[in-house]
Amino acid sequence: MIIENVAFPAGRHCETTTLGALLRHEGVDLSEPMLFGLGQGLGFVYWDARNMDFPFLGGRSKPTTITRTVAERLGLALHIRETASPRKAWQNVADALAAGRPVGLQLDSYHLDYFTTKVHFGSHFVAMYGYDDTHAHLVDTAQQGGTVTTTLTSLARARSERGPMTARNLSYTVASPAGRPDLGDAIRTAIRNNAQAFLDPPIANLGHRGIDRAARQVTRWLDRSSDPSRDLPLAAALMERGGTGGALFRAMYRDFLAECATIVDDDTVRLGQQMYAEIAPLWTEVSHHITTAGQTSDPDELSRASAILTELAARERHAMQVLTGVRTD
Repeated sequence: MIIENVAFPAGRHCETTTLGALLRHEGVDLSEPMLFGLGQGLGFVYWDARNMDFPFLGGRSKPTTITRTVAERLGLALHIRETASPRKAWQNVADALAAGRPVGLQLDSYHLDYFTTKVHFGSHFVAMYGYDDTHAHLVDTAQQGGTVTTTLTSLARARSERGPMTARNLSYTVASPAGRPDLGDAIRTAIRNNAQAFLDPPIANLGHRGIDRAARQVTRWLDRSSDPSRDLPLAAALMERGGTGGALFRAMYRDFLAECATIVDDDTVRLGQQMYAEIAPLWTEVSHHITTAGQTSDPDELSRASAILTELAARERHAMQVLTGVRTD
């Protein structure tokens, strides 16, 4: 069972890559930055707990939030299924594929055969477009190979893994709306809502307050880690290429605002784009200092990362304050 022509070339983020592949199959062709922005994806969380090996930095909203929000903005029919039963979980996928629809899956990337870095991450997303007797056929990010395969056994383990940020065999399909929604209205609403959520987080670990918290905590990371030469470069790599801390998602939001400026005539959008164009490279500098700290055990590198994070908290707060002023018409 293989559905033809399911792809999303050069996808950089797993959830938007998955959503893009599902939507293209439905005839809705939107760029990855547009999907990320419409999904109100930009955020920040600094999370640490006693049962965690190392702090988690997240640069976006919670898993599936982007998909749910894009569906709401565009009037898509989104069907999400979750079950504790492995048998029912497989049946949900097989039924959707038999009906001609590729399926989005949330799973733990640790178990996927094609992942070379084995780290548990329970909110990874892939699009499944078919299977044979032994393997599932998937669409993942370009970094992970694009169109890939994994054994059905490994897929089942990945879907049923329990732990932080995991879901119970979650799968979903989307169907295109009957009519094309007004993209300009959807853009304006998404920008304002994302800005307001970032500026007024419910707890201090989130939004601009979370970046401030990261600035205070990062100086302790050499002592916090049992293996700094492993943990700090990995955290920096995820920030820069996986987007967990900021660099990838800030660049994506910059590109979203640039595309928006060609659709809505609003100087506020153009100013926000210029501000995020200056913000994104600073996250790359943070990643560089964290990597160097792990390689050299030099605490001064973490002090430099901390100073930039403090600046970033102020810059992003200002940028989002500007973007709350996007016009309603």
